[in-house]
Amino acid sequence: MKNTPSSPTSSDGVAALDRAISILNAFTTADRSLGLAEIAARTGLYKSTILRLANSLMRGQLLERLDDGRYRIGPATFRLGALYQRSVVAMEILLPIMRDLSERSWESVAFYVRSGDVRTCLYRVESKHPIRYTIREGDVLPLLAGSGGRVLAAFSGQPGEPYETIRETYNYISLGDRDPQTAGVSAPVFGPGRTLVGALTLSGPSTRVDAVFLERMKRPLIEAAARATRAFGEDASMLEEASLNAGAAS
Repeated sequence: MKNTPSSPTSSDGVAALDRAISILNAFTTADRSLGLAEIAARTGLYKSTILRLANSLMRGQLLERLDDGRYRIGPATFRLGALYQRSVVAMEILLPIMRDLSERSWESVAFYVRSGDVRTCLYRVESKHPIRYTIREGDVLPLLAGSGGRVLAAFSGQPGEPYETIRETYNYISLGDRDPQTAGVSAPVFGPGRTLVGALTLSGPSTRVDAVFLERMKRPLIEAAARATRAFGEDASMLEEASLNAGAAS
C-alpha cells in the first residue's frame, strides 16, 4: 500500500529522513542499480516523493543517477562504511560471540587473520576442559594448513581444492591437517564490501573433537560467523544460507 502524500510538515525532519533511508535500504547486494519503478515497488513511496528525496541523496553523494535514468548507491556510503568499520573495535564484536560459541561447545574458539603467507591468532577463548588445544593470542601458524588457514586462503582467492568447496560451503573441517593431535572447523567473517575480516575457528584435541562432533558444530559456528559479519556491517545472507545447509546435512 502506498504511503499518503507528504504534508508540508511531514516532508521535513524525521518523516523525510525515514523515507530517504527506506530508499537506500531498497538496494540489496544483488543490485547494481534500480529504476524508479523498482524503488517505488520496494518502498511503497510515490515516484514524486522518491524523485524529490533522490535529489537530496545525490547532493550528499549517497545516491547516483546513471545515464539511463536508473539509480545506484553513491560513493559517500562507502566512506561512511569505512568510518564505521574503523570506529568499531573488533574485540567488542568478536569476543562476546566467541564466548557464546565456547559456552555452547565447551571447546576453544579462536579468531585468525591473514598476515601475508601466514595467519595470526588475534583472539582466543579457552575450552572449559582441563585437556585442551593450546594456541595463544599472537601465535603465528601456517596459512595452507588447518581449518582456519584453509578458510583464509579460500576467501583470499587460493585456486583449486579444497578452496573451491570452501567458497561454496563457507566452512572447512580439519582433522589432523596441521597437527595430528588436533581438529577444528572454521568459517569466514566479512566486513563492509564483503572484505574478509578473518576466520572463526572452533578446535580441540582430536581424541574429543572428532568428525561427528565437528559436523554437529558446523551450523552454530557458521551462525556465529554470520552474527559477527552483521555486526561488522555486511550482509550475512550467504552465511545464513550456509548454516541452514550445514544443519540439513548433519
